Amino acid sequence: MKKFTTEIKWALLFTIVALLWMVLEKALGWHDEHIAKHAIYTNFFAVIAIALYVFALVEKRNKDLGGKMTWFQGVASGMLISVFVAILSPLAQYITYEFISPDYFTNMIDYVVENDKMTQNNAEVYFSLKSYLLQAAFGALGMGAVTSAIIALFVRKK
Repeated sequence: MKKFTTEIKWALLFTIVALLWMVLEKALGWHDEHIAKHAIYTNFFAVIAIALYVFALVEKRNKDLGGKMTWFQGVASGMLISVFVAILSPLAQYITYEFISPDYFTNMIDYVVENDKMTQNNAEVYFSLKSYLLQAAFGALGMGAVTSAIIALFVRKK
């Protein structure tokens, strides 16, 4: 496990930052009074997520790999971070929707149904903890893979 200390550290940091982002979203009203803006503004977290992966891979290169990193090593490290984030995501989702924003699903269902974006039934299925648990885990893996592959191109060093 010591071999993966950097990846575990950054996955934990990523999860904590994601939870803090949820607190910010809630505080700015994106989960209730300004919910119409949520779909747009929540995407700004991508900038933070990318920055975290850059810092993680640079640290991996400089601290664990002696200042050298191949593209493959960068992708592998990034994918490990993504796997650990995916493992942590059920806990983060639970904390978010039970403690940080317990009315989020109800608010979002009401919003999409009232604005004819989804039927009541479809909204209830999509905006649920079960659905978000799956989306978070698979999203972490998919977006983590793409992000890692791109960032590894920039942080590799011979």
